[in-house]
Amino acid sequence: MAHGRLTAAALAVGTVVVTALSGWLCVEVYEQRAETQRQQDILAAARQSALNFTSLDYRHYERDSANVLKGATGDFKEQFAAQTAELTKLVAANKSVSQGQVLEAGIARADERSARVLVVADSKVTNTAAPEGQARTYRLQLDLVLESGRWLTSNVEFVG
Repeated sequence: MAHGRLTAAALAVGTVVVTALSGWLCVEVYEQRAETQRQQDILAAARQSALNFTSLDYRHYERDSANVLKGATGDFKEQFAAQTAELTKLVAANKSVSQGQVLEAGIARADERSARVLVVADSKVTNTAAPEGQARTYRLQLDLVLESGRWLTSNVEFVG
């Protein structure tokens, strides 16, 4: 009889341990998936922001600059918006076209609400001074913040 109670107690303890470990494992898998998704969201937003920033065409600059502003916030948004009228005149006068392409992007640091992403982008720039086009490579540091469920660019710096 004592042997039966000991076996039942051991089975009960074993069941509790297995249940606890299963619960812990499920939480770990969920957290890992959430972290992976967050990193993918950050990289996608940074890539799109860099692409918008390096792809501007004088023939539809209003639309292109609006795309930059859609993915922007804070000081970067304010500064870009403040310069839009002047830039519109400048790109129109020079018939500037920049076709960007993001080559690489990597997260330098990130937490739940902010991230810093390093981006390497190329663009081919044509204008009245360079009608055949010039290749340019940009190394950008983008700071992003999470606002209303969207990762938005709050700062852009040219680095290295």
